[in-house]
Amino acid sequence: MRKFGFKDVFAYGLGDFGCNMSFALKGYLTIFWTQFMGIDSMLLASLLLICQVWDAINDPIIGAIVDADTRKYRRNKFLAYVWAGSIGLLVAGALCYIPWTGAPYIIKCILFVAGYCCWDAFYTVANVPYGSLLSLISSDPGERAKLSTGRSVGSMVGAMSTSIIVPYLIYDANNNLAGERMIVIGLVMGVLGFLAFQYMIRNTVVRVDTSVRAGRDAPKFNPIKATAHFMKNRIALGATLAPVGTFIGMYGAGTASMVLFQAYFKNAQISGIISMLTYVGLFLFMPFASKIVKCYGKRLPLVIGCTVSCLAYVLMLVLPITPDATGLAMYAGCQLMSAVGLGFGTCVSWSLMADAMDYEEWKFGTRNEGTTYAMHSFFRKLAQGIGPSLGLALATALGYDAALKANQTPEVAATMLTLVAIIYLVGSLMQLIGYGFIYNLNKSDLVQMEEDLGKNREEMKVGLADVVGSDD
Repeated sequence: MRKFGFKDVFAYGLGDFGCNMSFALKGYLTIFWTQFMGIDSMLLASLLLICQVWDAINDPIIGAIVDADTRKYRRNKFLAYVWAGSIGLLVAGALCYIPWTGAPYIIKCILFVAGYCCWDAFYTVANVPYGSLLSLISSDPGERAKLSTGRSVGSMVGAMSTSIIVPYLIYDANNNLAGERMIVIGLVMGVLGFLAFQYMIRNTVVRVDTSVRAGRDAPKFNPIKATAHFMKNRIALGATLAPVGTFIGMYGAGTASMVLFQAYFKNAQISGIISMLTYVGLFLFMPFASKIVKCYGKRLPLVIGCTVSCLAYVLMLVLPITPDATGLAMYAGCQLMSAVGLGFGTCVSWSLMADAMDYEEWKFGTRNEGTTYAMHSFFRKLAQGIGPSLGLALATALGYDAALKANQTPEVAATMLTLVAIIYLVGSLMQLIGYGFIYNLNKSDLVQMEEDLGKNREEMKVGLADVVGSDD
């Protein structure tokens, strides 16, 4: 077993790159199906919410299946499930963008639901076990912070591939969507994601031995108890509410943001470049994340960062952001301020769930990586459904007309700016509540937890060795 190092961070980061080759395309769903395919905005919001509720429900199901699986795999059961999901994601993303504009209306609705549900099934099979792996690659808080940063970088590179390049490919000179190109882009990105997954699978080393809890005296997996432990786990709950806020902001503002650049700033292609400002904070904190964790823990820097983000969106509401270069610069400045505030959280967010899995073992004596991450994913998926559905419904209620495409009225275009700021502010406030009032693992508790768990595992290994020796 090789020593933990850069290869582990790089391989784990490529896993989220693979996820985002498919996941990042999700941001274009509402524009594609309303502006290009012609589905009514309110109907699509309802269909999307229904699909996303199913999406959220199947996460705990997949997590429970993984935790209950006691078969022996050549390398690791989590990696085996990731491999299976990656096969389906080769084509599943493209199925969400079948450009059959002449299809009957009901067929269009069926195509949307079927394509989305197919993509979601394979994404869940890959993503839930992948997220669980972080707690098994290393038990050291600093190394977990590095893995979390690596995952965030992988996610960033995947998002950049879609957010910067894709807008230049799918919008025409009049800022309208050329939707027939989306299926080809989905297929290309599916192949790239598959290759990234294969590298991650072949270069991931599992170092944390939790198999000692699967001995003859260990209780059988109980999904009800596992779920109850999650709901009592403040680390898991706080680390879950924060990304729920992130997705409410990101996806809730998605439709309004696209319309904002189409009709207010009248430059849809630059929207991807502006969205990349959200990763400036990641670059800023990436070299220092593990050092900050060792010096201050995670909770205090997270709370400070969320406060800065809230202030940024208050400024976006009150500043005179005009539809010209000056206004665009102000808008970008607010997004940059928020990105810097949330930069540390972006680096360590995934390691928080690894801490939550350890916390369950520390407090309750059980360890259910698949179920814990799946419950975390369940609420994230709900947010990913509620966010775009609510955002699309609010934009429509405030005057957005998909039939007009980029030619919205000036009043509606200006309203989209206010809507974007409010939704982002709500998301940032949710993150502040999650980290500041629910997540309660300070630096000293984190150190004590890792010491206790390390000691317990060594004692259990010694006891297991004694039992094996006596049987011999």
